[in-house]
Amino acid sequence: MDLEFCRTPLVLRGVSFSPPLFCAPMAGITHSAFRRLLSDFGGMGGVFTEMLSAKMVVHENALNSPWLKRRPTDGRVIYQLLVVDTRELTQALDRLAPVAGDGIDINLACPAATVQQQGGGSNLFDDPGRLRDIIRVIRPHHAGPLLVKIRLGRPTPDWRAVLQERFRLLEDEGVDAITLHPRFAEESLNRFPARHALHAELASETKLPIIANGDITGIDYARERAGAFASTGGLMIGRMAAARPWVFAQWHNPDLTVDLAEVWNRFCHYLEDDFSPEKAFIKLKVFTPYFARNFVFGHTLFAAVQGSSNWLEAKKRAGQFLAGHPPLMRDIFLSGL
Repeated sequence: MDLEFCRTPLVLRGVSFSPPLFCAPMAGITHSAFRRLLSDFGGMGGVFTEMLSAKMVVHENALNSPWLKRRPTDGRVIYQLLVVDTRELTQALDRLAPVAGDGIDINLACPAATVQQQGGGSNLFDDPGRLRDIIRVIRPHHAGPLLVKIRLGRPTPDWRAVLQERFRLLEDEGVDAITLHPRFAEESLNRFPARHALHAELASETKLPIIANGDITGIDYARERAGAFASTGGLMIGRMAAARPWVFAQWHNPDLTVDLAEVWNRFCHYLEDDFSPEKAFIKLKVFTPYFARNFVFGHTLFAAVQGSSNWLEAKKRAGQFLAGHPPLMRDIFLSGL
Protein backbone atom coordinates (compact mmCIF):
# COMPACT_ATOMS: atom_id res chain seq x y z
CA MET A 1 0.00 0.00 0.00
CA ASP A 2 1.34 3.42 -0.92
CA LEU A 3 1.88 5.79 1.99
CA GLU A 4 0.18 8.88 0.56
CA PHE A 5 -0.31 10.39 4.01
CA CYS A 6 3.46 10.52 4.46
CA ARG A 7 3.71 12.91 1.54
CA THR A 8 1.22 15.47 2.84
CA PRO A 9 3.07 18.13 4.88
CA LEU A 10 2.04 18.64 8.48
CA VAL A 11 1.47 22.37 8.90
CA LEU A 12 1.32 23.81 12.42
CA ARG A 13 0.87 27.57 12.91
CA GLY A 14 2.23 28.20 9.44
CA VAL A 15 5.30 25.99 9.93
CA SER A 16 5.43 23.18 7.37
CA PHE A 17 7.00 19.84 8.24
CA SER A 18 7.55 18.14 4.90
CA PRO A 19 7.58 15.22 4.70
CA PRO A 20 5.81 14.56 8.02
CA LEU A 21 8.59 12.23 9.18
CA PHE A 22 10.33 13.07 12.44
CA CYS A 23 13.39 11.95 14.35
CA ALA A 24 12.44 11.26 17.95
CA PRO A 25 14.02 12.92 20.96
CA MET A 26 16.65 10.54 22.31
CA ALA A 27 18.64 11.11 25.49
CA GLY A 28 22.34 11.56 24.83
CA ILE A 29 21.87 11.26 21.06
CA THR A 30 19.87 14.05 19.42
CA HIS A 31 22.39 16.75 20.34
CA SER A 32 23.77 19.20 17.79
CA ALA A 33 26.46 16.85 16.40
CA PHE A 34 23.97 14.06 15.72
CA ARG A 35 21.45 16.49 14.23
CA ARG A 36 24.21 17.68 11.89
CA LEU A 37 24.89 14.09 10.79
CA LEU A 38 21.20 13.41 10.31
CA SER A 39 20.77 16.52 8.18
CA ASP A 40 23.61 15.40 5.90
CA PHE A 41 21.35 12.59 4.73
CA GLY A 42 18.04 14.46 4.97
CA GLY A 43 14.67 12.92 4.21
CA MET A 44 12.88 13.96 7.42
CA GLY A 45 10.61 16.93 8.02
CA GLY A 46 11.77 17.63 11.56
CA VAL A 47 14.06 16.49 14.34
CA PHE A 48 13.46 16.75 18.08
CA THR A 49 16.19 17.65 20.51
CA GLU A 50 16.83 15.34 23.41
CA MET A 51 14.73 16.16 26.45
CA LEU A 52 16.10 19.39 27.93
CA SER A 53 15.47 20.46 31.49
CA ALA A 54 13.83 23.87 31.46
CA LYS A 55 15.95 24.77 34.48
CA MET A 56 19.11 23.80 32.57
CA VAL A 57 18.10 25.81 29.52
CA VAL A 58 18.09 29.00 31.60
CA HIS A 59 21.87 28.69 31.98
CA GLU A 60 22.68 27.80 28.36
CA ASN A 61 23.60 30.05 25.46
CA ALA A 62 21.29 29.06 22.61
CA LEU A 63 23.81 30.09 19.98
CA ASN A 64 26.69 27.86 21.08
CA SER A 65 25.34 25.22 23.47
CA PRO A 66 25.63 21.73 21.85
CA TRP A 67 22.18 20.97 23.21
CA LEU A 68 20.52 24.11 21.90
CA LYS A 69 22.43 25.46 18.93
CA ARG A 70 21.31 24.73 15.43
CA ARG A 71 22.95 25.05 12.05
CA PRO A 72 21.28 26.45 8.94
CA THR A 73 21.40 22.96 7.41
CA ASP A 74 19.58 21.29 10.33
CA GLY A 75 16.11 21.77 8.89
CA ARG A 76 13.18 21.97 11.29
CA VAL A 77 14.22 21.53 14.92
CA ILE A 78 11.71 21.09 17.75
CA TYR A 79 12.99 21.63 21.29
CA GLN A 80 11.64 19.12 23.80
CA LEU A 81 11.42 20.31 27.39
CA LEU A 82 11.34 18.54 30.71
CA VAL A 83 9.05 20.89 32.65
CA VAL A 84 7.87 20.29 36.20
CA ASP A 85 6.50 23.69 37.20
CA THR A 86 6.28 27.29 36.04
CA ARG A 87 9.32 28.57 37.94
CA GLU A 88 11.96 29.98 35.58
CA LEU A 89 9.85 28.80 32.65
CA THR A 90 9.61 32.21 31.01
CA GLN A 91 13.38 32.64 31.37
CA ALA A 92 13.90 29.28 29.64
CA LEU A 93 11.56 30.31 26.83
CA ASP A 94 13.48 33.56 26.43
CA ARG A 95 16.71 31.58 26.10
CA LEU A 96 15.14 29.40 23.40
CA ALA A 97 13.55 32.27 21.49
CA PRO A 98 16.45 32.71 19.00
CA VAL A 99 16.36 29.07 17.91
CA ALA A 100 12.98 27.48 18.73
CA GLY A 101 10.73 29.02 16.08
CA ASP A 102 9.95 25.60 14.60
CA GLY A 103 8.42 24.35 17.82
CA ILE A 104 8.55 23.47 21.48
CA ASP A 105 7.50 20.08 22.79
CA ILE A 106 6.51 19.19 26.36
CA ASN A 107 7.47 15.68 27.44
CA LEU A 108 4.49 14.00 29.12
CA ALA A 109 5.63 10.48 28.27
CA CYS A 110 8.98 9.70 29.87
CA PRO A 111 8.59 6.75 32.28
CA ALA A 112 12.06 7.04 33.86
CA ALA A 113 11.86 7.02 37.65
CA THR A 114 14.25 9.96 37.99
CA VAL A 115 12.06 12.08 35.70
CA GLN A 116 8.83 11.09 37.42
CA GLN A 117 10.29 11.79 40.86
CA GLN A 118 10.97 15.35 39.70
CA GLY A 119 7.35 15.65 38.58
CA GLY A 120 8.04 15.47 34.85
CA GLY A 121 7.20 13.09 32.02
CA SER A 122 4.25 10.80 32.71
CA ASN A 123 3.95 12.26 36.20
CA LEU A 124 3.01 15.60 34.65
CA PHE A 125 0.51 13.83 32.39
CA ASP A 126 -1.17 12.56 35.56
CA ASP A 127 -1.56 16.09 36.98
CA PRO A 128 -3.97 18.09 34.77
CA GLY A 129 -3.94 21.18 36.98
CA ARG A 130 -0.18 21.55 36.92
CA LEU A 131 -0.09 20.71 33.20
CA ARG A 132 -2.66 23.41 32.46
CA ASP A 133 -0.68 25.98 34.43
CA ILE A 134 2.48 25.16 32.50
CA ILE A 135 0.82 25.38 29.09
CA ARG A 136 -0.74 28.69 30.07
CA VAL A 137 2.74 30.09 30.62
CA ILE A 138 4.19 28.65 27.41
CA ARG A 139 1.38 29.34 24.98
CA PRO A 140 1.29 33.16 25.15
CA HIS A 141 5.09 33.30 25.37
CA HIS A 142 5.82 31.11 22.34
CA ALA A 143 4.26 32.01 19.00
CA GLY A 144 5.40 28.89 17.16
CA PRO A 145 4.06 25.33 17.21
CA LEU A 146 3.51 23.78 20.63
CA LEU A 147 3.49 19.99 20.79
CA VAL A 148 3.29 17.40 23.53
CA LYS A 149 4.52 13.83 23.64
CA ILE A 150 2.35 11.35 25.54
CA ARG A 151 1.77 7.68 26.20
CA LEU A 152 -1.61 6.07 26.87
CA GLY A 153 -1.50 6.93 30.56
CA ARG A 154 -1.76 4.40 33.39
CA PRO A 155 -3.23 0.93 32.76
CA THR A 156 -6.33 1.54 34.90
CA PRO A 157 -9.91 0.61 33.95
CA ASP A 158 -10.63 4.25 33.10
CA TRP A 159 -7.47 4.91 31.08
CA ARG A 160 -9.41 5.81 27.95
CA ALA A 161 -11.58 8.35 29.76
CA VAL A 162 -8.47 9.91 31.30
CA LEU A 163 -6.84 10.10 27.87
CA GLN A 164 -9.93 11.78 26.43
CA GLU A 165 -9.83 14.33 29.24
CA ARG A 166 -6.20 15.11 28.37
CA PHE A 167 -7.12 15.50 24.72
CA ARG A 168 -9.73 18.12 25.70
CA LEU A 169 -7.27 19.94 27.96
CA LEU A 170 -4.61 20.07 25.24
CA GLU A 171 -7.10 21.30 22.65
CA ASP A 172 -8.53 23.96 24.94
CA GLU A 173 -5.11 25.32 25.96
CA GLY A 174 -3.79 25.80 22.43
CA VAL A 175 -1.52 22.79 21.85
CA ASP A 176 -1.03 22.17 18.12
CA ALA A 177 -0.12 18.47 17.84
CA ILE A 178 0.35 15.31 19.88
CA THR A 179 3.06 12.69 19.52
CA LEU A 180 1.54 9.44 20.74
CA HIS A 181 3.65 6.50 21.84
CA PRO A 182 0.92 3.84 22.29
CA ARG A 183 2.26 2.06 25.34
CA PHE A 184 1.16 2.59 28.92
CA ALA A 185 3.30 4.79 31.11
CA GLU A 186 5.72 2.22 32.50
CA GLU A 187 5.71 -0.45 29.79
CA SER A 188 9.19 -1.24 28.51
CA LEU A 189 10.12 -1.02 24.84
CA ASN A 190 11.22 -4.63 24.64
CA ARG A 191 8.43 -6.43 26.51
CA PHE A 192 5.37 -4.60 25.22
CA PRO A 193 4.79 -3.85 21.52
CA ALA A 194 3.40 -0.46 20.58
CA ARG A 195 -0.38 -0.63 20.08
CA HIS A 196 -0.53 1.08 16.70
CA ALA A 197 -3.94 -0.45 16.00
CA LEU A 198 -5.35 2.18 18.40
CA HIS A 199 -4.33 5.15 16.25
CA ALA A 200 -7.46 5.28 14.10
CA GLU A 201 -9.93 5.35 16.98
CA LEU A 202 -7.83 7.67 19.14
CA ALA A 203 -7.30 10.09 16.24
CA SER A 204 -11.07 10.32 15.92
CA GLU A 205 -11.30 11.47 19.56
CA THR A 206 -9.22 14.63 19.16
CA LYS A 207 -9.08 17.60 16.81
CA LEU A 208 -5.29 17.64 17.04
CA PRO A 209 -3.05 15.82 14.57
CA ILE A 210 -1.32 12.78 16.01
CA ILE A 211 2.27 11.86 15.20
CA ALA A 212 2.70 8.11 15.65
CA ASN A 213 5.76 6.92 17.58
CA GLY A 214 7.04 3.62 18.95
CA ASP A 215 8.83 0.70 17.24
CA ILE A 216 8.69 2.35 13.79
CA THR A 217 11.80 1.26 11.91
CA GLY A 218 11.27 2.49 8.36
CA ILE A 219 9.06 2.41 5.32
CA ASP A 220 8.54 -1.36 5.33
CA TYR A 221 7.24 -1.27 8.90
CA ALA A 222 4.92 1.61 7.99
CA ARG A 223 3.64 -0.10 4.85
CA GLU A 224 2.72 -3.21 6.83
CA ARG A 225 0.58 -1.03 9.13
CA ALA A 226 -0.58 1.55 6.62
CA GLY A 227 -4.19 1.16 7.68
CA ALA A 228 -3.34 1.99 11.29
CA PHE A 229 -1.20 4.98 10.33
CA ALA A 230 -3.53 6.44 7.70
CA SER A 231 -5.33 8.60 10.28
CA THR A 232 -2.12 10.08 11.69
CA GLY A 233 -0.51 13.38 10.79
CA GLY A 234 3.02 12.00 10.73
CA LEU A 235 5.41 9.28 11.84
CA MET A 236 8.34 9.42 14.24
CA ILE A 237 11.38 7.14 14.17
CA GLY A 238 13.65 6.82 17.18
CA ARG A 239 16.16 4.04 17.77
CA MET A 240 16.51 3.08 14.11
CA ALA A 241 17.57 6.65 13.33
CA ALA A 242 20.30 6.30 15.96
CA ALA A 243 21.48 3.06 14.36
CA ARG A 244 21.06 4.24 10.78
CA PRO A 245 21.00 8.04 10.50
CA TRP A 246 20.28 7.58 6.79
CA VAL A 247 16.94 5.85 7.50
CA PHE A 248 14.88 8.88 6.41
CA ALA A 249 16.86 9.30 3.19
CA GLN A 250 16.45 5.57 2.51
CA TRP A 251 12.68 5.97 2.97
CA HIS A 252 12.68 8.00 -0.26
CA ASN A 253 15.60 6.21 -1.92
CA PRO A 254 15.54 2.50 -1.01
CA ASP A 255 18.67 1.84 -3.08
CA LEU A 256 20.77 4.30 -1.11
CA THR A 257 24.07 2.85 0.04
CA VAL A 258 26.45 4.40 2.56
CA ASP A 259 30.05 3.94 3.63
CA LEU A 260 29.67 3.14 7.33
CA ALA A 261 33.31 3.81 8.15
CA GLU A 262 33.01 7.26 6.58
CA VAL A 263 29.78 7.93 8.50
CA TRP A 264 31.47 6.93 11.76
CA ASN A 265 34.49 9.13 11.12
CA ARG A 266 32.34 12.07 10.11
CA PHE A 267 30.28 11.75 13.27
CA CYS A 268 33.47 11.70 15.35
CA HIS A 269 34.56 14.89 13.62
CA TYR A 270 31.20 16.51 14.39
CA LEU A 271 31.50 15.48 18.04
CA GLU A 272 34.95 17.08 18.20
CA ASP A 273 33.51 20.29 16.76
CA ASP A 274 30.82 20.60 19.43
CA PHE A 275 32.17 18.92 22.57
CA SER A 276 35.29 18.65 24.67
CA PRO A 277 37.12 15.30 24.28
CA GLU A 278 35.71 14.11 27.60
CA LYS A 279 32.11 14.85 26.62
CA ALA A 280 32.62 13.64 23.05
CA PHE A 281 33.76 10.30 24.49
CA ILE A 282 30.59 10.04 26.56
CA LYS A 283 28.39 10.83 23.55
CA LEU A 284 30.24 8.30 21.40
CA LYS A 285 29.67 5.60 24.03
CA VAL A 286 25.92 6.34 23.95
CA PHE A 287 25.82 6.19 20.14
CA THR A 288 27.93 3.06 19.66
CA PRO A 289 25.46 0.38 20.86
CA TYR A 290 23.05 1.51 18.14
CA PHE A 291 25.53 1.93 15.30
CA ALA A 292 27.23 -1.39 16.14
CA ARG A 293 24.03 -3.25 15.23
CA ASN A 294 24.90 -2.66 11.56
CA PHE A 295 27.78 -5.17 11.75
CA VAL A 296 27.75 -8.95 11.96
CA PHE A 297 30.41 -8.66 14.66
CA GLY A 298 29.12 -5.41 16.07
CA HIS A 299 29.82 -6.58 19.60
CA THR A 300 33.52 -6.11 18.76
CA LEU A 301 33.00 -2.43 17.96
CA PHE A 302 30.85 -2.06 21.06
CA ALA A 303 33.54 -3.61 23.27
CA ALA A 304 36.29 -1.54 21.64
CA VAL A 305 34.60 1.76 22.46
CA GLN A 306 33.13 0.84 25.83
CA GLY A 307 36.45 -0.63 26.95
CA SER A 308 38.43 2.47 26.04
CA SER A 309 39.58 4.88 28.71
CA ASN A 310 39.41 8.09 26.69
CA TRP A 311 38.35 9.73 23.43
CA LEU A 312 41.57 9.11 21.50
CA GLU A 313 41.74 5.46 22.48
CA ALA A 314 38.10 4.94 21.47
CA LYS A 315 38.71 6.49 18.06
CA LYS A 316 41.82 4.41 17.51
CA ARG A 317 40.22 1.10 18.50
CA ALA A 318 37.07 1.78 16.48
CA GLY A 319 39.23 2.75 13.50
CA GLN A 320 41.06 -0.57 13.67
CA PHE A 321 37.75 -2.44 13.62
CA LEU A 322 36.38 -0.45 10.67
CA ALA A 323 39.63 -0.72 8.70
CA GLY A 324 39.06 -4.48 8.49
CA HIS A 325 35.93 -3.97 6.33
CA PRO A 326 33.69 -5.88 8.74
CA PRO A 327 30.68 -7.66 7.20
CA LEU A 328 27.35 -5.89 7.46
CA MET A 329 23.95 -7.01 8.62
CA ARG A 330 21.24 -6.81 5.97
CA ASP A 331 18.52 -6.30 8.56
CA ILE A 332 19.15 -5.12 12.07
CA PHE A 333 17.26 -5.62 15.29
CA LEU A 334 17.19 -3.22 18.20
CA SER A 335 16.01 -5.46 21.01
CA GLY A 336 17.83 -4.76 24.25
CA LEU A 337 18.56 -1.13 23.43
